[in-house]
Amino acid sequence: MALVQYSDSEDTDPEPQPPKKKLRKDNASEKLPPLPAAFRDLYATNTRVSVHDDPSLHGGRKRVIPHVEGNWPTHIYLEWIPGRGELKMLEGILSKCNSRLEDQKLRMHSLLYSDLGVQLPLHISLSRPVVLRTEQKESFLELLRHRVTNSGIQRFNVVPNSLYWVSNYERTRWFLVLRVARPENNALNRLLRISNESLAVYGQPPLYASPTAQRENGEKSEKHTSQPTKEEQDYSECFHISLAWSLTEPSAEDKTRTMGIDLGPVGQTEISFDCVKAKIGNVVSSLPLK
Repeated sequence: MALVQYSDSEDTDPEPQPPKKKLRKDNASEKLPPLPAAFRDLYATNTRVSVHDDPSLHGGRKRVIPHVEGNWPTHIYLEWIPGRGELKMLEGILSKCNSRLEDQKLRMHSLLYSDLGVQLPLHISLSRPVVLRTEQKESFLELLRHRVTNSGIQRFNVVPNSLYWVSNYERTRWFLVLRVARPENNALNRLLRISNESLAVYGQPPLYASPTAQRENGEKSEKHTSQPTKEEQDYSECFHISLAWSLTEPSAEDKTRTMGIDLGPVGQTEISFDCVKAKIGNVVSSLPLK
């Protein structure tokens, strides 16, 4: 029997299709949940683009600690990730600083964003950039964790109080920094002491403290408490958050101009810290405060 041809208009009705879901725009009140704190620790290291020290890849910066097999660059610090409003205020401060600089050779590089425009976390250092050997990594981290846990130091806030210029130990870079006021319970000095004493056990130099004082503290390394004593020196004026860097040392006039800038709302911003960060190689560990 011959097949009968049907025109398109004579097709049977198609099977009913389920209704398409409408894409719903997020309301302003519906925000994505924040990333867990450990997420940033997993991606805290930039992709290595060269196995050799090439300053041209890093804005002219020279590596302080060279790549050596078996050596692990180590840094102890407190991390601050500014919110959107805080970030805008910090950008405003850097803009004011740039407008007041008279030395045209002084080029400031912001530490707020990466070269790709990604926001970077800021920090308060509790150690120099130091080096641990492979066999020292685990025992050092356990010692530091033990001392932080048993210190009794609770979560605390700091408030920025002034702008300042500082250099690294090699005087190869200068940093525009936010100094912070001494927090309640002297938490910064106490954490600095914990970091210095822990690193002294492994023969590493202290941050801010003199080597003589560090050797004396190192002899007491078996003690796992970090209660401050009257004899301890106060390093409150040394603690800071770096905002930008330059390969050129600012002139005395430029330092005075930038240091005189009013912080505005930044001077009333409370920055909270609830853990100490230990970065060993490309691994970041969080040591919670009480």
